Amino acid sequence: MLYDLGMVPVVEPFARLLNQGMVQMNGSAMSKSKGNLVRLSEQLDQHGVDAIRLTMAFAGPPEDDIDWADVSPAGSARFLARAWRLAGDVTSPVTGTDVSTGDPGLRRSTHRTLHEVIGLVEAFRFNVAVARAMELVNVTRKAIDGDVGGADPAVREAVEAVAIILSLFAPYTAEDMWARLGHQPAVALAGWPAIDEALLVEDTVTCVVQVQGKVRDRLDVAPSIAEAQLRELALNSPAVQKAMAGRDVRTVIVRAPKLVNIVPA
Repeated sequence: MLYDLGMVPVVEPFARLLNQGMVQMNGSAMSKSKGNLVRLSEQLDQHGVDAIRLTMAFAGPPEDDIDWADVSPAGSARFLARAWRLAGDVTSPVTGTDVSTGDPGLRRSTHRTLHEVIGLVEAFRFNVAVARAMELVNVTRKAIDGDVGGADPAVREAVEAVAIILSLFAPYTAEDMWARLGHQPAVALAGWPAIDEALLVEDTVTCVVQVQGKVRDRLDVAPSIAEAQLRELALNSPAVQKAMAGRDVRTVIVRAPKLVNIVPA
């Protein structure tokens, strides 16, 4: 109709259709006759709108059915409280903070999360995007409670990133976090943070070392490690030498940088 009226230039203005799944209870559709209704108003009063919204996003892919008996609004509320507390632990100033001087490990986690969430949201994988936000909250909490501390510029960068990501799913909590961080409203207008491509490059990868197909060791190595060097590291591993029990090596299969399989003679 809009095309016929000359209001849009294309016949079909939508590129694709996403059909949302049904929210069930105890394995079947909710109905009064079955007595398996979940009253939304009661859930909102008990847990808050952000927790309910986050629970729906985290339950699974939006096109799948979910069973309300299997999800945890209380768990979502606890997570949001943990994220909110992070904002109160940031002690670096709002302006004049050079984030490039912050903890490199935490900065890598922040930028990789921001980079990954973009693709996840565009692919409607909201549940995985929420999981990445939860992981970033955990990493940031450890940094604050550990040697990094709340004054590190990387902590402010990480918590601001958490607030911006949560603004997609839990806008009230995100806005409160944004205010606690010293910013003016609204977090939804803050824009997506610039991503430092250099921080997306892995410094190390984990190489699995097997002896006759059984995992015996894991080595953290550079992504560009040469096969000969990786082979030498694997053969010199104390765990590998113990597994070999003095036997000679027949074959070493090297798939640098992530796998070495040693076959005894």
